[in-house]
Amino acid sequence: MLLTRKPSAAAALQRPAHSPLVGSLARSLTRAIPTMDRRAFLRRSGLGLGAGIAGSQLMLVKKAQAADAAKSGEAKKVEVKRTVCGHCSVGCAVDAVVENGVWVRQEPVFDSPINLGAHCAKGAALREHGHGEYRLKYPMKLVGGKYQRISWDQALDEISAKMLELRKQSGPDSVFIVGSSKHNNEQSYLLRKWVSFWGSNNTDHQARICHSTTVAGVANTWGYGAMTNSYNDMQNAKAAMYIGSNAAEAHPVSMMHMLHAKENGCKMIVVDPRFTRTAAKADEYVRIRSGTDIPFLFGVLYHIFKNGWEDKKYIENRVYGMDKVREDVLAKWTPDKVQEACGVDEATCFKVAKTMAENRPSTLVWCMGQTQHSIGNAMVRASCIVQLALGNVGVSGGGANIFRGHDNVQGATDIGPNPDSLPGYYGLAEGAWKLFAKVWNVDFEWIKKQYAPGMMSKPGMTVSRWVDGVLEKNELIDQDSNLRGLFFWGHAPNSQTRGLEMKQAMDKLDLLVVIDPFPSATAAMAAMPGKPEQQNPNRAVYLLPACTQFETSGSCTASNRSIQWRERVIEPLWESRSDHMIMYQLADKLGFGKELVKNYKMQKVKGLDEPLPEDILREINKCTWTIGYTGQSPERLKAHMRNMNVFDVKTLRAKGGIDKETGYSLDGDYFGLPWPCYGTPEMKHPGSPNLYDNSRHVMDGGGNFRANFGVERDGVSLLAGDGSHSKGADLTTGYPEFDHVLLKKLGWWNDLTEDEKKAAEGKNWKTDLSGGIQRVVMKVHGCHPFGNAKARAVVWNFPDPIPQHREPIYSNRPELVAKYPTHDDKKAFWRMPTLYKSVQEKNKDIGKTFPLIMTSGRLVEYEGGGEETRSNPWLAELQQEMFVEINPRTANDRGIRNGDWVWVKTPPMAAVPDFKGLKVRAQVTERVDAETVFLPFHFSGRWGGMDLAPYYPDGAKPVIRGESVNTATTYGYDSVTMMQETKTTVCQIERATA
Repeated sequence: MLLTRKPSAAAALQRPAHSPLVGSLARSLTRAIPTMDRRAFLRRSGLGLGAGIAGSQLMLVKKAQAADAAKSGEAKKVEVKRTVCGHCSVGCAVDAVVENGVWVRQEPVFDSPINLGAHCAKGAALREHGHGEYRLKYPMKLVGGKYQRISWDQALDEISAKMLELRKQSGPDSVFIVGSSKHNNEQSYLLRKWVSFWGSNNTDHQARICHSTTVAGVANTWGYGAMTNSYNDMQNAKAAMYIGSNAAEAHPVSMMHMLHAKENGCKMIVVDPRFTRTAAKADEYVRIRSGTDIPFLFGVLYHIFKNGWEDKKYIENRVYGMDKVREDVLAKWTPDKVQEACGVDEATCFKVAKTMAENRPSTLVWCMGQTQHSIGNAMVRASCIVQLALGNVGVSGGGANIFRGHDNVQGATDIGPNPDSLPGYYGLAEGAWKLFAKVWNVDFEWIKKQYAPGMMSKPGMTVSRWVDGVLEKNELIDQDSNLRGLFFWGHAPNSQTRGLEMKQAMDKLDLLVVIDPFPSATAAMAAMPGKPEQQNPNRAVYLLPACTQFETSGSCTASNRSIQWRERVIEPLWESRSDHMIMYQLADKLGFGKELVKNYKMQKVKGLDEPLPEDILREINKCTWTIGYTGQSPERLKAHMRNMNVFDVKTLRAKGGIDKETGYSLDGDYFGLPWPCYGTPEMKHPGSPNLYDNSRHVMDGGGNFRANFGVERDGVSLLAGDGSHSKGADLTTGYPEFDHVLLKKLGWWNDLTEDEKKAAEGKNWKTDLSGGIQRVVMKVHGCHPFGNAKARAVVWNFPDPIPQHREPIYSNRPELVAKYPTHDDKKAFWRMPTLYKSVQEKNKDIGKTFPLIMTSGRLVEYEGGGEETRSNPWLAELQQEMFVEINPRTANDRGIRNGDWVWVKTPPMAAVPDFKGLKVRAQVTERVDAETVFLPFHFSGRWGGMDLAPYYPDGAKPVIRGESVNTATTYGYDSVTMMQETKTTVCQIERATA
């Protein structure tokens, strides 16, 4: 079904390329407008009215409806609310047309510099999420194996009472809070504050299992753990390598920018174990064995070094340790070793290296194909090293374009519920706590008393390991109690590995709370009968209906670090409540409600008090100086949303523009004020479109690499060389990060006002709440507050300072396990033991029984755990069954034909004799090679061939249900971040007889 109308002219453009009409129209348009972006083309050609009516053109609709209303004698109130798609991280803007409080229609925003009026299938079906009939409508409690409706008062009273009981018996760390990458920035920040006031660091969210290895690897290489450039800036690339990224399905609208780049001659390389829809657009497709990114990347780097293609001057001035990497690569990754490990021959590696070197600036894109490994941090750093060797970081058209997953996973990572940090990556040291106590206007000692002794500065458990927090022997866990209570606050359990053990852990809990617009797979897994001996008879399970992001307001951060403000589209439906309202109400029951919201105004929503999101953002602006979430006031963000048309689609920069509501000049701002947007909002920093770009003044969004790792290592300076400073800086060589001492030494202290001096005394650029240090350093002297240092090709504080290939924990290649073994086991790592070599050694011959590599990924139709999108009938129609892609040779050897039902079995299932495996459809295709199979990870609602429909709440089960691939995935975690290893599980497949 077409979700947008197409008039004849627009429809003509959808016809086959050989159509005479298309050819004639295209030729005439090309002659009339030889150079024009999509947005301008649609506006000038009039086609914008066909595919959708932009917000500025909605007066046509209003007039028509007014005429209709006059005829009927009824007054109709039509409003247009601007929001942002709630699926992936691209950040597509949507205009929602609301008639008398009902969301009746949606249009993509043609003026958005990010999506330029485009939508993917999920975005086009967005309206359904605002009133979907399969949502969780009321609070519910599991009673006798069935969910029963209860009141909000009962739910809040019972949940809070149970939490206080667990706290009294086992301490605050006995409860784990899984936050959400679907929460907006304000809710993400408030949840970290909420958990802190509860008295625990046992909180985490989706980023742990999608890009935590990126954040750790990239931040420890050059300073910030985020995408360096933007989707838009990729149009300036001359070559682009996608490795472990299927953007055409995972981030569909981002591909529009890549296709524009290809039109300008950009060479596109796709490296993946599977021939994806993205690979279909590539100039060069390279198939590698899953888990061997480092051999391939260093195989490419081998040819870069051998042919002298590295940027020697750039390396000398801006990179530490590349000489050691060069020695390692040339010694270990000769073409024969590369081909043995990853299957790519010398000629292909040479061709890729030559393409990237001769077509600079060249960019590198990666996603979860690279991050979800037990050596994910090392794979990420290998990608960084390639870009540093080529001088591609800090330049337009280059960089590391790391596509995040969910709509606000970047923001939730930056300022949300992380177990090892307060908002803004401040860590958990006492000084950080005192800073936030001051911002939160509460006593530091009061917060400290909420924590168990000695636990305030200790990182919590991770979401990837909460299962072990429940099941592991207590004496092996680095906290007083095992986990007894768990909140899934906007998180899908089927996105986590080791599903069989997860079910056991769910059954053993004392308290399980699901807070979500949809019941999620948790509801069915919790209600499904488990083994009697593993069931806690006193367990309490609750489902609380949360609003979607279309029933509240707030900001979200796209993958490129641009922040956008969502308006509330509709009032909360049924009995749903916003997440921040629920936080406040639970806090009130737990005894810290007044402390949580004391800095915020309260607004009434359906007669209930709710913290004002704008005030929460203003508090964020006051404290997250580290990453520059300080300049994006609500007023500035809203002005950007109202005036998208003034922003350039390549540079993201405003060309003039005055906001009519506020009189604010947008001229020079970058769209969404991409962080870091330093200083106070009044300083009007424009945001940073491309990180580390020293060709720009720091007040023009420019920068350099961060001085975050000291000033010297082994007698070698870590500060940048002469001439590597950002444009116009008073200091033209490397320098450390700024504090009150350095300002005084340089004679810049008197540039502060008297009030700023009082606030800045004894402080550095991250802890000076006045923003005075940042103002003086940047605006007066043109320097970067975080210093000017070299990026690190050698990260000495990581297990492998130079990235090393290590075989997956479960590998089907025992000869490579012998050559490239995994890490040694760790004892107390993120509060619990983590196994590496012992598991790998035990299973070194596992390939004899499970010879196939099982990998997973996204589909364009669904997103995340899929409960939301599989409950959308328009999307459910597009992909109706869970499946496994299997190569024809592999299928033929097993007597499997396309469309057959098959069983997919993995090693964990051997320990469960009555569990047959995953029952899915076979899709026989050469997209995968004979050694690899692929399954999408969006499915849940079936378990070992059984339909879990009876275990969902009445009226709230998804339209499409299927086996979860993560029911089958195996043990394995990154050695730095606890990222789960999902991309290299081993399996066997056999035809299902029934």
